Formats: sequence, C-alpha cells, structure tokens
Amino acid sequence: MSFPGTRPIHGDRVDLIAAGTSFTAVGAITVQGVLEDGRGFVELVLPDADPQQRRQLEKVTQLQYWLYRDGALLYASPPLQMRDIRRADGDGALILTGSP
Repeated sequence: MSFPGTRPIHGDRVDLIAAGTSFTAVGAITVQGVLEDGRGFVELVLPDADPQQRRQLEKVTQLQYWLYRDGALLYASPPLQMRDIRRADGDGALILTGSP
C-alpha cells in the first residue's frame, strides 16, 4: 500500500513487528502522513495500553505494522526507521513517527 495521506486513517487493531517482537494493540488507532521540514513521515498513534509493550516500543529503531478496522486491512506500512516516539498530551497515547 502507498504512503498514507495527511488525512487520518482510523482503525481498531494494529499488528506490529518491532525489534524482532510482534505486538497487537486494540482501541482507537490512527495512521496518517505528516510533513516536517519538507520530508514525509508516517505517524502511528496507539492508545495507552500494556505498560510492558509500551516500554518495549519506546526503545525500537525499526517498525512495521498493519492497521485493521472490523477485520479489514486498511494500511500496511513499509519497514520504517523510527524518527520520534513521544506521549500525547492528555490521553497518554503513544505517538510513533517513522520514515521508509
């Protein structure tokens, strides 16, 4: 699938492979393309969930994921180099930003 546009894609499940470990996160998940300094990045927003998984994700340098809604695949990312990992203000969601 191609790079997502700047319009958010909302899903309810994401399967991730990071640092040789696979994870599944469920809840309100968003993927969108962002432009910073003239470069395009993919931003994945995960709900605040399992603290152990969150700590592991905060340490990754590469990531690949598949976003689903109601069991249908919406977006499959290419392997991404992590650029930024941060916590959202307010709800504590984990925001992962990467580039192909």
